Amino acid sequence: MARILGVEIPDNKKTAIALTYIYGIGPTKAKEILENTGVDGDKRVKELSEEELSKIASFIQKNYKIEGDLRQEVSENIRRLIDIGCYRGIRHKSSLPVRGQRTRSNARTRKGPRKTVGVIRDKAARKALRQKLKQEGGEK
Repeated sequence: MARILGVEIPDNKKTAIALTYIYGIGPTKAKEILENTGVDGDKRVKELSEEELSKIASFIQKNYKIEGDLRQEVSENIRRLIDIGCYRGIRHKSSLPVRGQRTRSNARTRKGPRKTVGVIRDKAARKALRQKLKQEGGEK
C-alpha cells in the first residue's frame, strides 16, 4: 500500500478513487489534485512512481487541510457553536439533528436506539421495582 501524508491508500485502485481515502479529499478535489500535478487519474496507485507520489503529497500539503488538522478544525467549530449557545450548538449538545430534519418519526442515527417507556400495571411488580430502586439509591 502506498502512503501519502501518513494515510495508507489502496494499491489496486485508480489514483482518482484512491485519493478519496484521505479524510478531507472527495472525488472533485481528487480530480483537481491530479490535474494540477499532471498525474494520470486512470493509473493504478501501484503503477505510480515515487516522483508522482511525492508531487501529489506536496501539492496536497500546500493547498489543503486534511486528516488531523481538518478534524480538529471541525470539532473546534462545533465547540464554538456550543459555547455561544446558538440553536445549532444546542442541537449538537443534546444529540439531535442540526439541520432541520424531523425527529418525531426518524432521526434514529442521531438519537440512538429507542428507549421504550412502559407502564407496569401489576401492583406487586410495581412495589418490587420501587423497593429495588430504593436499595440501589441507598447503596450509592
